Amino acid sequence: MRLIGVCLVAIAMLLPAAATAKQAGTCTAGATLRLSAPEANQGSLLLIEIKSTKPLAEVQGDWDRRSVPIWQKATSEKQRRGLLAVDLEKAPGEYELKVTGQTADGEKMSCGAMVTVKKGLFATEKLQVEKQFVEPSPEQIKRANEERQKLRDIFDRVTPERLWDGNFRIPLDGVTTGSNFGKRRILNGNPGSPHTGVDFPAATGTAVRATQRGRVALAEELFFAGNTVVLDHGLGIYSFYGHLSEIGVKAGDALETGAVLGKVGATGRVTGPHLHWGLTVERARVNPLLLVKLLSSPSSEVTRKKPSRPVTD
Repeated sequence: MRLIGVCLVAIAMLLPAAATAKQAGTCTAGATLRLSAPEANQGSLLLIEIKSTKPLAEVQGDWDRRSVPIWQKATSEKQRRGLLAVDLEKAPGEYELKVTGQTADGEKMSCGAMVTVKKGLFATEKLQVEKQFVEPSPEQIKRANEERQKLRDIFDRVTPERLWDGNFRIPLDGVTTGSNFGKRRILNGNPGSPHTGVDFPAATGTAVRATQRGRVALAEELFFAGNTVVLDHGLGIYSFYGHLSEIGVKAGDALETGAVLGKVGATGRVTGPHLHWGLTVERARVNPLLLVKLLSSPSSEVTRKKPSRPVTD
């Protein structure tokens, strides 16, 4: 099918408005709480940093009735890091972040901060796709609903330990950016759901690599996403790889960072060969490029350039 040009949204529009600022929270027991930004757009991530004057025994986070993944910083028992994930369709407003726990000697610790969520700036596009994808048969509707529930069940399961170790990477070698996250689609004249991942145009057969260590939670063909792999990275963090021409792993496999899990293709609902890469953090759908930026060294940060061949799914 002929590739359809689309209007690209710069990654800058997806970043929090003050991404370089440091916002402090209020804490007890000699602890400090800092956020990578005081506010966030829909579909974005904030990095949380907690420091204590004493070793910490346990720390939990809660944001608007959702858990916040928090882990110990490898270099110190007095430091924790976490990710606050803002779902793509979360209502704009102010929400309270609560962090609680205790020190190694049993002293209770608590922190709090208000985080402002702003409306994301996402483009809209019109597409013509095969009729079956906008007017599916009853059997296809049943299949799609079952697959949607299967994915929800996977994302609801939180592996209590952190499976990843180190920086996250983009799944394609030599690629620095992607497009289409949050884009609203009008398919054959019918409004569709927002695009929940980032698209990377690439030739069919290009190796797709694991963004970080993890366990394969799903490896099968789906009605809309085609050949799909989902990796569990622990603490409620899942990465999603869709439209593969081939799947090279099976459910339950443990993968290292950069391991080949499949190849780029054009299976499912697509307008050309590309990788659809998604990220879910505690059931919140967020831009995966921001995870690469937040948990990587400065030299690995995402470059703000447009892809050469826009595609969509």
